[in-house]
Amino acid sequence: MGTVEPQVASGPNAQTQHMIDGFQLVIDALKLNGIDTIYGLPGIPITDLTRRAQAAGLRVLSFRHEQNAGYAASIAGFLTQKPGICLTVSAPGFLNGLNALAHATVNCFPMILISGSSEREIVDLQQGDYEEMDQLAVAKPVAKAAFRVLHAEDIGVGVARAIRAAVSGRPGGVYLDLPAKLFAQSIDSVVGRNSLIKVVDPAPKQIPAPEAVKRALDLLKGAKKPLIILGKGAAYAQADVEIKSLVEKTGIPYLPMSMAKGLLPDTHELCASAARSFVLPDADVVMLIGARLNWLLSHGKGKTWGGKGHKDWGGQKFIQIDISPQEADSNVRIDAPLVGDIGSCVSALLQGISSGWAKPPAEWLNAIQEKKTTNVAKMGETLAKNPSPMNFHSALNVVRDIVKANPDAMFVNEGANALDFARSIVDMYKPRKRIDVGTWGIMGVGMGYCVAAAVVTKQQVIAIEGDSAFGFSGMEVETLCRYNLPVCIVIMNNNGVYKGTDVDPNGRDPAPTVFVKGARYDKLMEAFGGVGVNATTPAELRKAMEDAIRSKKPTLINAVIDETAGTESGRITSLNPTAGKKK
Repeated sequence: MGTVEPQVASGPNAQTQHMIDGFQLVIDALKLNGIDTIYGLPGIPITDLTRRAQAAGLRVLSFRHEQNAGYAASIAGFLTQKPGICLTVSAPGFLNGLNALAHATVNCFPMILISGSSEREIVDLQQGDYEEMDQLAVAKPVAKAAFRVLHAEDIGVGVARAIRAAVSGRPGGVYLDLPAKLFAQSIDSVVGRNSLIKVVDPAPKQIPAPEAVKRALDLLKGAKKPLIILGKGAAYAQADVEIKSLVEKTGIPYLPMSMAKGLLPDTHELCASAARSFVLPDADVVMLIGARLNWLLSHGKGKTWGGKGHKDWGGQKFIQIDISPQEADSNVRIDAPLVGDIGSCVSALLQGISSGWAKPPAEWLNAIQEKKTTNVAKMGETLAKNPSPMNFHSALNVVRDIVKANPDAMFVNEGANALDFARSIVDMYKPRKRIDVGTWGIMGVGMGYCVAAAVVTKQQVIAIEGDSAFGFSGMEVETLCRYNLPVCIVIMNNNGVYKGTDVDPNGRDPAPTVFVKGARYDKLMEAFGGVGVNATTPAELRKAMEDAIRSKKPTLINAVIDETAGTESGRITSLNPTAGKKK
C-alpha cells in the first residue's frame, strides 16, 4: 500500500492543509477578535499580508502615505472602542506611521501600529540589512506598549497583548513588531489555531470607590456656581444617556471640549459654550468628565481661571473623573478624584442623586444665560455680514446651516483659524460627530480621518480644512476617489499659513507663510475623478455643499477666502514666540 501525499490547497497562496504560516495566523488572530478593517500601505515585507487579508474578507484600505493611514486607524479606534489597525512596511514606513502612533497615545485613542521589520540577528549586529532599524526601541517612548513576535506560535499572544494594551484602562497607541521571517514560518495548523487567543473583556469596568463617589457628591451639593466640563474621553466612553441624565438631573451647566460637542446638543439650555470666558473663572466647583487640565484648559490656572498670573490658581474646587489615578493633581489640587471608567462613575453619581437634589442657584444660571444671549447676538451680527471676498465667518455660516440640516454627518476639522472659528460657529447635535486635531493640535489628520469616518460610520463626511492643514495629506483625495467615499471637503483658501499677506523683505522669494496665489485645489480632486468646485460666494458654497451631500460623490470645494482674514496661530498666538521688533 503506497503512502498518501498530503493534500495541497490550490491557488496562489497554496499551503498544505496540515500546515499554517505566519501570514494566515496574523489574519486569523485579527478576525478572531472582531477586527475587520486594516488601514495601511503595502510593500516589503507586508505586501502579501495585505493581499491575503483582503482575500480573507478583511477590508484593507490602502493609502498614499503611512502617516495618513495611521491617523485613520487612530480615529477609527476613537469611534469604535476597538483598536484601529495601521499596517506599514519597515523602517521608513514604520517611521511615517510613528507620528500617528504618538498622536493616538497622547489622545487616548486605541490603535495598533503593526509594522514589518528587518531580521533581528542582522539588526542587532548592525550589519546593514535592508531598511535596518530597531523599531521596537524607537516605538517604546511614544507608545502605551510595544511588543515583538519572533515565532509563529506566539502570534496569537502578541495580537492579544496588543489589543488588551490598546483598549484597557486609559486607551492608547500600541506597537506590534513582526519581522519578515515570521510571515513565512509554517507550523502545524492545529497547533497554530490553538495558539490564537480571543481576548475576553479587554476593557473591564473599573468601579469607583463608594467613599470617592460620596466625596464628589458632597462637594457638588455645597456648590453655588457648579460647572461640568466634558472632554473627548466622555465622548469615547459612549455613556451618552448617563451623561445627559447627570447634566439634566443636577441642572449643572456644562462646557464641552471640541470633540465632546454634541454629547448633548450645543443648543441645549445648559450648554455654556457661548459663555466660556465667564464660567471658567467664576465657577466654584468644576467637575471634569473625561477632560484633562492640560494646555487646552490653561492647566487649570492663570487668568483663564481667575488667577492673577499664569501660575496662580483660581478659587475653584475640582472633581475629576478619570480612569487613571495619576491624572489627579497633575496641575492643580483635585479635591475629589473619582477613579474608574466614565460610565461606571457617572452611573454611581446618578444613584447617589436623590429626587430632591437642589438645582444650582438661579443667580448663577441667569448670569450664564445673560452672557450667552449677549455673545450669541454678537456672533449673529458677525455671521449676518456678507463681505466680498468671503471671510471665515461668512463661509462657516453656510457650513453651520449645512451641518444643522445633516446632523448625522461626520464633521472633520483641522487648521488654525479654520479650526478655531469652526469650533465656535458650527453647532453639533449628536455624539462623536465632530473629530479634530485633538490634544496635540496636530495638522495633517484631515484626509485620514475622512476615510475612517466614512468607512466606520457609513455616513456623509464634511471636512473643513485650512489650506495649510490640507497640504499635509492632500494626496489622499485619490484614496477618497478610489474608494468612492461620500466626503465633502471645504478648503478655506486664503493663500497661506494663517493668511496670505506676508512678504519677503528682500523681494526674492515668497514669504515662508505664503502659498501660490489663487491656487485651485478643486482641480486636484477633478484629476482623480471626483467633483471639484471653486466657490467665491456663500451662495456658491451652499450650492456646492448641498450638491455634494445629495450626490454622495467625493467632492472638494475651493472656498476662496480674503487673504487678509485670519490671525497668527489662530487663538493660541500667545504660544508662538516672536522675535523682538526692530525700532
